[in-house]
Amino acid sequence: MSPSGPRIKPLPREQWSPQMQVALEAMRPPTPRHFVPPPGGRPGRPKALGTLGTFAHHPDLAQAFLTFNGHILYGTTLTLRQREILVLRVAAVLRSSYGWGQHLVHKDDAGLSDEEIARIAFGPEAPFLDPVEQAMLRAVDELLGDGEIGDTTWKALAEHFDERQLLDLIFTVGTYTILDWMADSIGFQLEPDILSTAGPGNTPAE
Repeated sequence: MSPSGPRIKPLPREQWSPQMQVALEAMRPPTPRHFVPPPGGRPGRPKALGTLGTFAHHPDLAQAFLTFNGHILYGTTLTLRQREILVLRVAAVLRSSYGWGQHLVHKDDAGLSDEEIARIAFGPEAPFLDPVEQAMLRAVDELLGDGEIGDTTWKALAEHFDERQLLDLIFTVGTYTILDWMADSIGFQLEPDILSTAGPGNTPAE
């Protein structure tokens, strides 16, 4: 990031266009399977204004992407824990401090202990991993490294996940790869509300 700040400065909320306000509604999936926060977000939770303020420059893109992201967040057939394991591993592999900090705040809701967070950062060779979660971490590494999930990993996943869950897994990795690319290319800084909520460990392990 340049000394003057991010390459694209997020628009403050009062400057968002009416079309951007409509785009935010696109995050509410037609088939919600998880809690969907009220407009304005959950009280006391980070509001991701860096990400959303950047999307506000391009409401058409925001509408398209947030429709997709809304499914990954609230309509996915994966559990919240499974989703967050994938998202955090993507951030760790990409060394995205912003992506890591954005989702570290969800660790309690996802039922992830500090020890489990450390294993996610370490990767699929970490000790004491649940076999299914180990396969999930390996799937992230293979997708980001090889562009596909290998046969052995796929077989391990398919023993526990159905077709919808397998598709949601792949698309979760893709979604947060794109978001981390955007954050790191533009040079997002972690907002104060994220830093205060995430606490220690708000950067991915090297």
